[in-house]
Amino acid sequence: MEIPLYLVSIAILLILSAFFSAVEAAYSSLNKVRIKTLAQEGSKRARKVLALSEKSDRLLTALLIGDNIVNIVATTLAVFLFMAMIDDNAGLAGAISAIVAIVVVLIFGEISPKALAKRDPEKVAMAFSGLTYAVCVLLFPLTWLFGLWQKLLGKILKPKKDASITDDELITFVDEAQTEGGIDEYEGELIRSAIEFDDLTVEDILTPRVDVQAVKKGADMESVMKVFRRTGFSRLPVYDDTIDNVVGLLNEKDFYNAYIGGAKKIDSAVSDNLVYATPFMKISVLLRRLQKAKTHLAVVVDEFGGTQGIVTLEDILEELVGDIWDEHDRVVESFTELPDGGYEVSGEVKLDEFFEYFGLTGDPDEYDAVQLSGLVFQELGRVPQKGDRIAFEGLDITVAETGHKRVTKCYVRESAPKDGGKASEDGEAS
Repeated sequence: MEIPLYLVSIAILLILSAFFSAVEAAYSSLNKVRIKTLAQEGSKRARKVLALSEKSDRLLTALLIGDNIVNIVATTLAVFLFMAMIDDNAGLAGAISAIVAIVVVLIFGEISPKALAKRDPEKVAMAFSGLTYAVCVLLFPLTWLFGLWQKLLGKILKPKKDASITDDELITFVDEAQTEGGIDEYEGELIRSAIEFDDLTVEDILTPRVDVQAVKKGADMESVMKVFRRTGFSRLPVYDDTIDNVVGLLNEKDFYNAYIGGAKKIDSAVSDNLVYATPFMKISVLLRRLQKAKTHLAVVVDEFGGTQGIVTLEDILEELVGDIWDEHDRVVESFTELPDGGYEVSGEVKLDEFFEYFGLTGDPDEYDAVQLSGLVFQELGRVPQKGDRIAFEGLDITVAETGHKRVTKCYVRESAPKDGGKASEDGEAS
C-alpha cells in the first residue's frame, strides 16, 4: 500500500473515531426532557434519538466497539505508514508511529469531538441520528454477544441495585438547572421547598397555644366582634370551659350573618367541622386532611389531649411559596443588624434559620427546641429573664425581651471564646 493511500485510510478512520466519540459524549450528556419535548413537537430526528437513548446500554456498547475497532486499525496503519517511510529502521518507525498515533487519536479522535459534542449534545445526537441507527444495526451481532457477557457478569458479581433518587440529589439537580439558567431563582426556591415539604412536621409550623386567639362557647356577639376587630383574623377557635377543649370554629362571615340576623350568642354560627393533628404529623398529611374536610384550620393536641396550638392552611402554604402577607399581618423582622455589629433576633425565629443565618456548624435537630426561645430555655435550664446571657457556638446571646414566660427578643453578637459554653444560673456565660 502506497503512502498516500495509508494517509487517506488513516484520515477516514480518524473521522469515524471522532464520530463515535462525539455521539458517545452526546448521548451521555443528553437532556431527555428536552428531546421528549422536541419529539412531542413533531421532530422525527428527536423521536429517533429518544428511541436510541431508551436502549442506552446497547447503544453505548455499539459505539465503544466501533470506536475501538477504528482506533486499533488506525494505529496499525500508522505503524505500516512509518515503516514504509523509514524502511531501514523498524524499531524507530514503530516508536514514532506509536507516539504520533496516540497524540493524533487523542486530540482529533477523542478529546476534541467529545468536548464539542458536550456543548450541545441534543443537536449532535439529532444530527447523527440516522448514522447512529445504522451503526447499531451493523454492529448488532457484536453488541448481542457483549450483552450476553454483561448478563453473565451481572449474575456472577450480583451488583446491588439502588435506582432511587434522594432528596439531596434532586436538590443538586435543581441547583445545576438554576446555575445553567434553565430555571430562575424563584422557581428554584419553589422546587426546593416542594422537595423538602414532606420533611416538615406540624410542630415546625404551629402557632403555639399562648398566641392562639380563641373565644368561649356561648360568648355574646359584642365581645366576639371586638376580638375579630382587634386581631383581624377570619376564623377563631371556640372552646368550652378551657382552651384545652376546643369544640368548634367560628368563621367571620358566619358570625356577621348571625349578627345581622339578630343572634345574641355565637353558638348558632359555630361550625363543628374540626380537624385535629398531632405535633409529629407531616404537614403534607395535614394538608390533605384539611382539603378533604374543606376547612382552613387544624387544632394541634399534645400527648395529654390538651391544646398545643393551631395550624392554618396559610401556615402550610407559606412553607411552599414563602410568606403570605395581608393588610392585617404584623411584619416582624427576624434578624436586624445593629450599628454596633450585633444583631437583634426575634425569639420566634426557627432554630434551623438561626443556625443558617449565623453559619453555625451544629445540627439544630439535636436540640429539643423549635425556636430560638426554646434553645435559650434549654441552655439556661430555667425560665429566662431579661438580661440572661448564654454562650453558644461562638455567639453571645443576651435575652433582650420576655413575655408570657418566654423569650420574645434576643441580642446576639460574636463572642471571643468559641467554646459553645454552658449558661450559668446567674445569667453569665461560663
